Amino acid sequence: MRAEIKAVIWSVLTVLVVGAVAAVLIGIHKRQRVTLSGAVIREDSDPQKRQPIPDVQITATAELTVGHVKSDASGFFSLKLPKGFRRQPVTFEFQHSDYRELILHESGGEELYIAHMIPLAHGADLAPDESGGPKIVVSNVRVRYSTKTTAEADVGSAVKTFQVGNLGNVPCHGQPPCSLDGRWKAGIDARSLDAGDGNEFRNARASCIAGPCPFTKIELGELTHGGRTLTVSARDWSDTATFLVEAEVVHPMVSNLVRQSFPVVFGQALSFSLPGAAEGPSIEAEINGEDIVFPLGPNLFLSWAECTAAGNKDQSRVYRCVLKPGYRFR
Repeated sequence: MRAEIKAVIWSVLTVLVVGAVAAVLIGIHKRQRVTLSGAVIREDSDPQKRQPIPDVQITATAELTVGHVKSDASGFFSLKLPKGFRRQPVTFEFQHSDYRELILHESGGEELYIAHMIPLAHGADLAPDESGGPKIVVSNVRVRYSTKTTAEADVGSAVKTFQVGNLGNVPCHGQPPCSLDGRWKAGIDARSLDAGDGNEFRNARASCIAGPCPFTKIELGELTHGGRTLTVSARDWSDTATFLVEAEVVHPMVSNLVRQSFPVVFGQALSFSLPGAAEGPSIEAEINGEDIVFPLGPNLFLSWAECTAAGNKDQSRVYRCVLKPGYRFR
């Protein structure tokens, strides 16, 4: 009987513990906020023309409105729902002045939502034959930018010798400087080299060249003052030793290297990317046969296109320019 009672008690306790753990887990799950995320792209039968659409006003509604957000330059949107929101059907409303309003009825789960928006008849994303045949031709488009590059002129080399005086086999008795094991009295000396104004050291090295070299240690210090100054110290716990310090001396020269790339064109949009170090981007294009340079500037303004830019994790940037009405690529 006692064994049966104990079994019943343990069964009850097990159920209670499992129930408590489940309640805690359910409570934690309920407290977690649900995030709805996705992307807005242009609807087109050609996958290459499904460009992202920025600045789309997005509204999510369940039993009541749960959030508003705008898509970024890459078409991405993320909407964090209120605390306590349980999974239930959600209606998305997408609005943009150049596209037809789009309404999607979704499950409200945390899957990825992709919205395909159809351009309006007057939209800038239409092909030439859909907008009455634009008369202004944009052709031979190139992207020009500059990056800083460093070249080095060889100035020569620096050579210096120095000695560390010491007498071997003298016990240290805990009075530094000592040998690495603390047994013998040691001598320490250091030397600094200066590469000169505007110059820097490269391939610095130091060696023991005379004396009891096995009982020495060289400490090559870090280059300081932008690589102009080199400091070397040496420790000797035997008789006097001689050391040699050498390094090449160069003169760095920073200049701007102008680079050119070619964007890809799909329909009425062109796309290109630039490295994070790119400076002064501009677009060169022939407008009705006349070659013109268009600096982009911080506002990404072009007289013949609307441009947006988005940053990547590697610091590069992706640009997308859509022709304005009345223009076409050739």
